[in-house]
Amino acid sequence: MNIPLIIVLLYIVVLFLISFWAEKRARGGVENYVLAGRKLTTTLVTVSIVGLAIGGASTIGVSEQAYKVGLSAGWYTAAWGIGAICMGLLVAKKYRQLCISTIPELLERFYDKKGMVIGVFCQIIIQLVITSLQYIAGGTILHAMLPEIFSFTTGMLTSAVVFIGITFIGGMWSASLSNILNVLLIYVGIVAATIVSVLQHGGLAPVIAKLPPAVPYTSLIDGVGPMGIIGWILVLVTVNLSLQSIIQISLGARDVATAQRGFVIGGAIMLPIGFVCALMGIIARVDYPNVSAAMALPLMIMSLNPVLSGVTLAALWAADISTACNLLLSSATLFSQDIYKRMIHPSTSEKNLLFVTKASVLVLGALTLFLAMTVSGIIQTIMIGLSLTAAFSVVVLFTLFMPGLCRKNSAFYTILGGLVTLVLWQVVPAVRILPHVIYLEWVVCTAIFLLVYILDSKPIKADAFLAPAAEKATDTL
Repeated sequence: MNIPLIIVLLYIVVLFLISFWAEKRARGGVENYVLAGRKLTTTLVTVSIVGLAIGGASTIGVSEQAYKVGLSAGWYTAAWGIGAICMGLLVAKKYRQLCISTIPELLERFYDKKGMVIGVFCQIIIQLVITSLQYIAGGTILHAMLPEIFSFTTGMLTSAVVFIGITFIGGMWSASLSNILNVLLIYVGIVAATIVSVLQHGGLAPVIAKLPPAVPYTSLIDGVGPMGIIGWILVLVTVNLSLQSIIQISLGARDVATAQRGFVIGGAIMLPIGFVCALMGIIARVDYPNVSAAMALPLMIMSLNPVLSGVTLAALWAADISTACNLLLSSATLFSQDIYKRMIHPSTSEKNLLFVTKASVLVLGALTLFLAMTVSGIIQTIMIGLSLTAAFSVVVLFTLFMPGLCRKNSAFYTILGGLVTLVLWQVVPAVRILPHVIYLEWVVCTAIFLLVYILDSKPIKADAFLAPAAEKATDTL
């Protein structure tokens, strides 16, 4: 009897049962589908942001890096937590007061059409690449831990069916409600597997004694290094301030206080889990010192009790599901709201727009699966791709806090400058004068924004801050 496989199959069944139940709540229009009718509670906001952040890179990726450099790899997930807390404290209230659905909608409201157009395409590209990463991670997990059942390709296909199916059925209600199970499974599975592994070695001291002394495995700083850690924090704070999938969670909350609490609590919950995953990578280094980092963790997990290894396998896979569903939904929202409704069919009906949104989930899901199966190196470029959000963060922060410095053309040229900077970083090594592209992105985008302020005399729309709807003031856990 293959207990890990049975646990994974049961997990899939439960996810789809949750999604079909959530579909009833998602009925009634596009806002119910893409923003849960703006009725997410603090609990649902918390598990949604945790589920989005704790994906393949935050679990498998951290463990693999810890296999090489030690505990400091855990700062990647901690940086996500810091970013979520900054989002909750700094801009969640501002976004909610605007009553928007997407970042490009903000760009069009305050700036102009071309700023919105370049914004929507850049946001979709960023999110599709990250979604593709989740297919790759999902296929890798299923193949590495159940090689007799899944090849890498069938693992990706199975992941795609679950990712796309859950999102298609119930939209944000599916994603948020299933994240209650996902987040619980992630934390229970990973923490339990780590504790059992430490106990099997007789404690941490025997583990540390077997590690190569040349690598600072027990240091919280030295492995990745201060500049690397600061770079991660800067990237992920930037991402949390302006990536559509994250903003969409905030906009789905029932009121300002709910959004703020959910992000702050979610960020706090994220802070320690990366270091737990890093510890798993270190234990895998002791148990399997002569295999690749990618294989060490699966081998270690499958050596545990069959029930625990099955739960941990489902937990690692849950991390990919929770991330992919939110990303896929937000990409479909961007297409239906900002491309179809604003550029193709402005007079579309609510029913037709919902159809287009759900169709977009299917089409973009298939596109990201194709990308994952044909393009190599996605995992290595993910942090660079996320750096493009610096341009959006510069625009958003100036718009919300210093509108007097904003001009009609600021959004377009700032985002264009961020895109050009990213391309140059990739193809012209001479421009790599800073430790990470995120530093250069912030310098260039801020400079361009201020330069446009000097050269452009056309102000942004003065009445854009007038929210079209009042905020609700209730919150029920």
